[in-house]
Amino acid sequence: MLAGSLLASAVNLNGPGRYLHWSIFIVSEANLVLIAVMVVIFGAALLIPFPGHGARTPVDRSVDANAEDADAPVADTTRRSSTFDLGDDADAAMWTSRLRRKVLRRLPPGKLLPDRQPAYVNSWIYVFGVASLATLGLVILSGIIIAVGGPDWWHTNAVGHFFNSLHLWSVEAFMAFLVIHLWGKFWMAAWRGKRRMTWITGVVAFVASVVECFTGYVSQQNFDSQWISTSGKDAFDAVGVGAFFNIMNFGQMLMWHIVLIPLVLVALVGAHVLAVRVRGVAHPLPVRRVRGRGALRAAAAADLADWRGPTRRYDILKEATVATLIALILVVALAGLLSSPDDPPVTIATWAQIAPADFVATAASELAGTSETATYGPPYNNTSGSSQSLLFAPAKIIGVRQPIDAAKAFVLAPLERIAPTNPALASALDRYNGASTTTRNSWNTAYAKAVTKVTFQDGVAVTPSASDGPIPKLIATELTLARSGALDADLIANQAFYGTNFTKPLLFLEDGQYFSDKATADHLTGAQWGVMNETGSYPGQPWLWLYTLWYQVPGFRSSTNVDLIAIYMTGVATVLLLAVPFIPGLRDVPRLIPVHRLVWRDWNRRGGGPRNETNSVE
Repeated sequence: MLAGSLLASAVNLNGPGRYLHWSIFIVSEANLVLIAVMVVIFGAALLIPFPGHGARTPVDRSVDANAEDADAPVADTTRRSSTFDLGDDADAAMWTSRLRRKVLRRLPPGKLLPDRQPAYVNSWIYVFGVASLATLGLVILSGIIIAVGGPDWWHTNAVGHFFNSLHLWSVEAFMAFLVIHLWGKFWMAAWRGKRRMTWITGVVAFVASVVECFTGYVSQQNFDSQWISTSGKDAFDAVGVGAFFNIMNFGQMLMWHIVLIPLVLVALVGAHVLAVRVRGVAHPLPVRRVRGRGALRAAAAADLADWRGPTRRYDILKEATVATLIALILVVALAGLLSSPDDPPVTIATWAQIAPADFVATAASELAGTSETATYGPPYNNTSGSSQSLLFAPAKIIGVRQPIDAAKAFVLAPLERIAPTNPALASALDRYNGASTTTRNSWNTAYAKAVTKVTFQDGVAVTPSASDGPIPKLIATELTLARSGALDADLIANQAFYGTNFTKPLLFLEDGQYFSDKATADHLTGAQWGVMNETGSYPGQPWLWLYTLWYQVPGFRSSTNVDLIAIYMTGVATVLLLAVPFIPGLRDVPRLIPVHRLVWRDWNRRGGGPRNETNSVE
C-alpha cells in the first residue's frame, strides 16, 4: 500500500528532458541540478558551524600524554594497551599469536571503535565519510531486496519498481556523498603524515564504485541499458577488454554487479576505514606560510606526530545510526516523489514493425557484409583496418574471441531454421548458398540499390525489379520472421543454459538507424557530458565527466581512435589522482588555495591551529 501510494504521487520525470548548450558542451538541466546540489552541500559543509563547538570555548594547548585520541597513530596506548590480552608469552612464536599481537598494537579497540576525536574535528566536511558508508549500506540492502524478487521483478511489479527507485536514489546519494568526501579530503591534503595509503584506497574505492554503477546500469534490461551497452562496448573493445568483459552480456554484467565488484568494493572500503582508524585523521594545515629547510622538516614531523592535544567526545555508533536514518529518509522521499526511469527495451520485433524500411536495408547490409558489425574487426571478426590504434592496436593482440559472421548469424542461420517448413524459402536459400562469391556480391550490390526504393504491400517488402537473385525472398521472409518476434528469440535461444547474452540482437539493432534515432531523441548519444545519460528528466552520472570530456575535445572527437584516446587519457588522469601525494606541486595545491581554512576555521579562530605554513616535504 505504501509503495503504491508513493508511486501514484510520484513526479513524472519520464517526459522529454531539457538541455542547455554552451559552446561545444550539452548538459541536461537534471545533471546541472545534481551538480549544483553537490556544490551547495559542499559549500554549506564548509560554512555552516558544526554543533557543540562555540567560539568562546577555550583551547587547551598543553601536551597531555594521557589524552584519549582514538584517531592518532599511537595516541593514548600507554593507558589502554595494558588492558589488552596479548596472550601467553609461551605462545608468542605461534602464527596466530603473532598476528593477534601485531593487530592489537596497530589497531587497539580504542581506535577501531573510538570514543574520542581530536578537537579540530569540528566541521561538517568530516561527516561525508560516514554518510557515504550509510548510503552504501542502503544501496546494498535495496539491491538484496531486488535480488530476492528477481532481475525482472521491478519491471513488472509496482513494489519492485519502488525498491528499484530506492536503489537508484541510494546510488545517486552514495556517489554524490563520495565525491564530496573526495573533494574535502583533497582540500585538506589528507594524505600527509604517512596517510598515503588512506588516500589511495579511497581513490581506488571510488573507481570501483564507478565500475559497480556502470555494471548496474547495463544490467537493467531497458532501453537506457541497451544504448549504454552498445555505445560503451567500443571503448572496451578498443583496448581488448571487451573480448572478456562483454557489457552486452546481461548475465555476465549482473554477476559482476551483484557478486564480484561488491566483494572488491566492500574490501576496499574496509581497508580504507581501517587505514583511517590506524593512522587517524590528518592534522590541520598551518594558517600562514613560512619557507625554509628547518620549517619543512618541522612540518613533516608535525604531520607524523601523535596527536597529544585536546580531544572531544565522539560516539561513532550514534553518528553512523543517525547518518543512516537521515539517508534512509532522504532516499525514501526521493524514490517516492521521483520514482525511477524504465523505458521499455527496443526489440527487433518493434523495430521491424515501426521502421520496416530501415530493417530490410539493415538486413541486406548484414547479408552483403557491409554493416558495422560485419566490418567491425576484433573481437567479432578479422576485418583489416577497423581496429583503433595508437602506436599499436590492443584489440588485434587479443584477437577474435566472440566470432560473429553477420550474414550467417543475423540472416542465413535464422532462415535456415524455418526453411524445412517453407519450400519457397528453402529453394531461395539453396540458390543463394550454391552461388559463387562473385554472383552473390553482384546480387547484394543490386539489392542494396533497389532497397532504397522499397515499398510495402500488405506488410510484404517490395523492391523494384533488379538482378538481385533470391535476395528479395530472403529479406521479405526475414522481415516476417522479425515482426513475429521469432528473430529476437532466435538470436538469444542458441545459447547453452541461460539465454542472457544479448550481444547478437544488440549488434543487429545497432547496425540500423532506428536504434540510434531513438537514442538521439532521448539525448543519450554522448553529446552530453556523462557517458551514462538517463532518459527523460532524470539526472545522469556527472562524476564521469573526466571520461566523456575527451569525446568533446575538438580534434579528438573526430578521430577514428577516439575511444582509445578517451581510455588512455582517463587512465592517465586516474593515475595522477592516485599519485597526488607523491607529485610535488600537485600535492601543494591545497596549501596554495587555502580552502582548508574554512574546514578548520573554528579551530584556528580559537587559537588551536599551528601558526606557520611550509611547502610540502613529502
